Amino acid sequence: MNQSVSLPPAGAPLPHFVAEGVFDPQQADKLTKAQERVYLASQLTLMWWKFRKHRLALASGIFLILLYASILISEFLAPYNYQTRHTDFIRTPPQSVHLFHEGQFIGPFTYGLNATLDMSNLKRNYSENTQQIFPVRFFCRGDSYRFWGLFEGNLHLVCPSEGGTLFLLGTDRLGRDMLSRIIFGARISLTIGLIGIAVSFTLGIVIGGLAGYYGGLFDLLVQRTIEVVQSLPTIPLWLALSAIMPPSWSPILVYFGITVILGLMDWTGLARAVRSKLLSLREDDYVVAAQLMGAGTPRVVFRHLVPGFMSHLIASATIAIPSMILGETALSFLGLGLRPPITSWGVMLNEAQNINIVVLYPWLILPVVPVIAVILAFNFLGDGLRDAADPYR
Repeated sequence: MNQSVSLPPAGAPLPHFVAEGVFDPQQADKLTKAQERVYLASQLTLMWWKFRKHRLALASGIFLILLYASILISEFLAPYNYQTRHTDFIRTPPQSVHLFHEGQFIGPFTYGLNATLDMSNLKRNYSENTQQIFPVRFFCRGDSYRFWGLFEGNLHLVCPSEGGTLFLLGTDRLGRDMLSRIIFGARISLTIGLIGIAVSFTLGIVIGGLAGYYGGLFDLLVQRTIEVVQSLPTIPLWLALSAIMPPSWSPILVYFGITVILGLMDWTGLARAVRSKLLSLREDDYVVAAQLMGAGTPRVVFRHLVPGFMSHLIASATIAIPSMILGETALSFLGLGLRPPITSWGVMLNEAQNINIVVLYPWLILPVVPVIAVILAFNFLGDGLRDAADPYR
């Protein structure tokens, strides 16, 4: 399989055509297989070799790939439909899955639940009824749903037996399964960052690229605009922009409205980075050559200049996406972002605003766990990509 390849040790003599900076294809047969693999590798291959040495970044990348792949089949992965209410099991604590009953192996199953009401604090208390055993089923028929809103289905990866319950992360104030809502909420919270970054990158690259390429008065106006936007407090501005959205808008329109707001507020940092790069590159010989050959401004900027620092843009994207996920979570938590019946991690955390509720039902704050995990994964991935793309490392 793949053999470990490393560069020659420090001080070791290089082939004369490599040491002199001139590659002669006719001399390639003088390279060993290991040297040939290194010296003839493409830039992307070299970046991949460096990136896979960053174990934490590699693990974070795999985690994010699996997470984004899961949103394609959220309906199948969730035990219940995210809108299904179990009125007899309101604010149920997380259930345990058992394998053995009285020393006998049965397989994954849950016990039945007995509910009592504590009149001192009006809290429902649940206890396991060990006389009722409900095996956990796999690849089973359960709650019906519309897959991506297109066609009906009821196939689930896992679901309880008839008459049983499977609340692995508990239920909320309406008796809805928390795990199912977190799985469905991932589709909104994760994609809002991707769409928002598309808006942000389009504005940042276009405006920053033109400012860096032309300079002069246009550059001055862009810089002053960026300074004004960056001087505005972020959270109050988000609140003001989200508050002007009509309450009659459908959840889908609100969703796209939030993504546009997040994109409009995040382009300034990227625009400055693109401007500074283009200011340093626009006088290079290959840019002058392209201009002399008759290439127009869009071709020079987007065909010749932007690819020169694409690695920086990729690293910037992995850092910007978490900020947009946090922005949507903050707006929804404050009640000014996405609204029911649509669900996201921020909408779910909106129910955990009351500290008294959190003390009595701590599992209601569980949606913050995937938020933290995704933010950390994106940051670790960004560190790995930045190190892999850095030509000076």
